[in-house]
Amino acid sequence: MKKNDENFRIVRSVRRLFVMTFMLAFMVPVVSNAQSGKVDFSGSWTLNAEKSIVGEGFGQRMGGGNFVSTQEANLLTVVRTRTNQNGETVTTTSKYSLDGKESINTSTRGESKSVATWSADGKALTIETSRTFDMNGESRTMKSSEVWTLTDAKTLSVQTSFTTPDGEQKSTRVYDKQ
Repeated sequence: MKKNDENFRIVRSVRRLFVMTFMLAFMVPVVSNAQSGKVDFSGSWTLNAEKSIVGEGFGQRMGGGNFVSTQEANLLTVVRTRTNQNGETVTTTSKYSLDGKESINTSTRGESKSVATWSADGKALTIETSRTFDMNGESRTMKSSEVWTLTDAKTLSVQTSFTTPDGEQKSTRVYDKQ
């Protein structure tokens, strides 16, 4: 009888260990993510031109267009596909570190350096970017600031302001989640 009691205790201990392991493996990440309180901007986003406010001139060409974003741990990846002036499809991938460290992205427009920071409540993400490029043999620097917020679960608002040697321009682009 003593051996049966011992076996029963071992089986019960193994079951408890299994249940605890299961809870830790599957519940802790969910609780941890909920406690962080940071918005997840992952999704396939389509520009809603009717709800967007885009400035004149250079501002119309900056940003915009549909994109897919993925957000994992401390990394936001944004993939934009567009058609250039020659009718060719161009895909640009930008990666932003979400822990306040500088991110460097390279595109056909040159190299850009960005720093992404969360608002205190974790509901808005600000991406400050600086890009230096040559234009007609002259080196120019453009600085921009994007503030990403979800107005609801299916609507993303990106407020952009940027400064060029020609002045400051602002826009608000609204995207619908697909």
